Amino acid sequence: MRTMTRWGAPLAALAAAGLVLAACSSTDEAAATGDGTAAAGDLTPVTLQLQWLTQAQFSGYYAAVDQGYYADEGLDVEILPSGGDVVPQDALAAGEVDYAIAWVPKVLGSIEQGADITHVAQVFERSATLQVAFADSGIETVADLEGRTVGSWGYGNEWELFAGLNQAGVEDFQLVTQAFDMLGLLSGDIDAAQAMTYNEYAQLLETVDPDTGQLYTPEDFTVIDWNDEGVAMLQDAVWADAGRLADDEQYRETTVKFLKASLKGWVYARDNPQEAAEIVTAAGSTLGTSHQLWMTNEVNKLLWPSTRGVGVVDPAAWDRTVELATKTHNETGATIITTPPPTTAYTTEYVEQALAELAEEGVDTSGADFEPLEVELAEGGS
Repeated sequence: MRTMTRWGAPLAALAAAGLVLAACSSTDEAAATGDGTAAAGDLTPVTLQLQWLTQAQFSGYYAAVDQGYYADEGLDVEILPSGGDVVPQDALAAGEVDYAIAWVPKVLGSIEQGADITHVAQVFERSATLQVAFADSGIETVADLEGRTVGSWGYGNEWELFAGLNQAGVEDFQLVTQAFDMLGLLSGDIDAAQAMTYNEYAQLLETVDPDTGQLYTPEDFTVIDWNDEGVAMLQDAVWADAGRLADDEQYRETTVKFLKASLKGWVYARDNPQEAAEIVTAAGSTLGTSHQLWMTNEVNKLLWPSTRGVGVVDPAAWDRTVELATKTHNETGATIITTPPPTTAYTTEYVEQALAELAEEGVDTSGADFEPLEVELAEGGS
């Protein structure tokens, strides 16, 4: 979920846990789930670098491995989790992996610093970042953060928060580096904490309210959603090596195949959320059963229904992200980028070709009739 460029104390334990998560290779999966027309040795090896640990945030990719979609396209895809020890766009720019998943504003900064990489698919159409406070805190709007203690993970995850604060004219606040949990909010050390809809927000609803002995409910909290505030920035996107796209025909063909199979995996996760959650668990995620299903369901809401066909970036959303990246100031006065990125920063060529091939196969890539589940969380997400 988050990309780090430096280590923090709260991250060390998670990173250590991430090291024991097995990278998911499709070599065996191809033999088990493919149509048997190609041996694993005949497949083109591909590495995908995630930006966080194995979890349902990336369920589409794991589903594509499990269901043999990559193998069907002649690819042997290895999924590499991160725990903060790897910056996906840096690994891609260095030629260490073939593709990477990363948030757009973070990569815009890397591109300005010289990373020769290109956005080839926008998987999450909507932002999942929230700022959450207790309902009795008096915090209902961004303006109410004035004079408050505000939590953020940092590491590039704070820019929507700062965009909202800038827009509301909030200048007097205490910024606290938040651990990767909600304990700061629950203990009262933070007035408004950062949370992703698919992860940390669920952690609150999996926690017992000591005053009632029952799990907290949504009514116990107020939520600031950056989509509603108009400062949402594009998040999980697929990035490719720009130089290889320009010079390597096989890589261009592989990019289409990779996107086609990946998007088909996301369609599978949409239509089979329970099975997709179980696939991620089998791939090495340590999250509990109800939490994993919650995550799958919430991530599906970020993709479906898809306005332009899943994976196709909305130019208006791209332009908004770029504008916010150039104009939003953090607590030091810095912005993400100083000038707009080059035109090579994104292309829809490959994802549109992938979608055309999926359409010929009768795959629904818009999900106009998508209806999310009602997921009941259990204590601790078990």
